[in-house]
Amino acid sequence: MGGRESRALQAVVRGRVQGVGFRAFVVREAEQFGLTGWVRNLRDGGVEVWAEGPAEDLERLLEALGRGPSLARVTGVQADWRPAGGKHEGFHVAW
Repeated sequence: MGGRESRALQAVVRGRVQGVGFRAFVVREAEQFGLTGWVRNLRDGGVEVWAEGPAEDLERLLEALGRGPSLARVTGVQADWRPAGGKHEGFHVAW
């Protein structure tokens, strides 16, 4: 995908991703890349991420989601690319 164009990434991460600091990990990674958006736990045990910013930085975040923090065990990441909406300020945990 590449480039500095602004895009949005919607991702659902599966595996052992709740109760292991995954949301805090995503916030740190997203802030490091200067992305905006949110991360939240899903009722089914997954974690959902919505991030906006340059496509190359979103790709870096996607790579980080596949790794997760040290206590996580990621079994899959479903990613969908969308146009950026520009509605977010900063990156935070959504409830």
